[in-house]
Amino acid sequence: MMHDTTMLYEVAIATEVFGVDRADLSPTGEWYELIVCTADGKPHPWVPTESTADYSAAANCDSIIVPSTADTSADASEYLIATLREAHRQGVRIAALCTGAFVLAAAGLLDGRVATTHWMHADDLAARYPLIDVSASMLYADNGDIVTSAGKTAALDLCLHLVGRDFGAAAANGLSRRLVAPAQRSGGQAQYMIRPHPGGESAGLATALDWARANLEDVITVGDMARRASLSSRQFTRRMKTETLSTPLAWLHQQRIARARELLESTGVSVERIAQLCGMGTATTLRRHFHQAVGVSPTVYRASFTPAAPNDQP
Repeated sequence: MMHDTTMLYEVAIATEVFGVDRADLSPTGEWYELIVCTADGKPHPWVPTESTADYSAAANCDSIIVPSTADTSADASEYLIATLREAHRQGVRIAALCTGAFVLAAAGLLDGRVATTHWMHADDLAARYPLIDVSASMLYADNGDIVTSAGKTAALDLCLHLVGRDFGAAAANGLSRRLVAPAQRSGGQAQYMIRPHPGGESAGLATALDWARANLEDVITVGDMARRASLSSRQFTRRMKTETLSTPLAWLHQQRIARARELLESTGVSVERIAQLCGMGTATTLRRHFHQAVGVSPTVYRASFTPAAPNDQP
């Protein structure tokens, strides 16, 4: 369903997955029929060759995809909201991609449910709609009839997940190969997000934190960081809580996990060596803490950044 602030990227993902006939991947020999719904029923310039109808047609579909919105503060049209509510009442499956979750939230369809969106907008979604259980650490949240995805490329994870639900894992995996994308990832796998750095640290604190980042391979204590900030350990801890919203050891742990991610994404270094380089000591320790923080093992995480072999034709 196209809306006033629709974003092209997620529209393109949905069109590629659901609008291209790949019935040869389906065990039933069937595939999706894509209809682009616009408020006035006129073709949208981004997808001019796709079948088009007005919003009222959505209630007769099996599934509705709501793309992301470029302006999360903009009010969705009453026509769109009413259409989504009626479609949901009639049992239509509704999926929101990225910030499209704000549209579903405005319609009240996420109340009392677990939902996700782009991690940069998750706090805003939770603050504006307190009845939603917002998780910023999921690639997608599947409530059966209502599904939401995290930011940007996680929309593809969700679309592949829906293909898997409808036609089986073999179809979803076959499609991922054709798209040269990572194989189906679990919705519980954490978003590959970078926590915003609060910034604004005092000069002494910034010096200490920069030193710690440069020496993650070593054993680092609160006292070590405090000395480089010319503070006592107690003073340093108070300043960390004020200026980074974290304790020194929690901050240090986040930096070690972030370093492990960087090395897994960009190098072929062994997990054992990565554990040493980020200060985790052993591969066993790294695997435990990495899984707790990210939701998958280091090996699975690395595989997500390795292009799938293009062994299938588009």
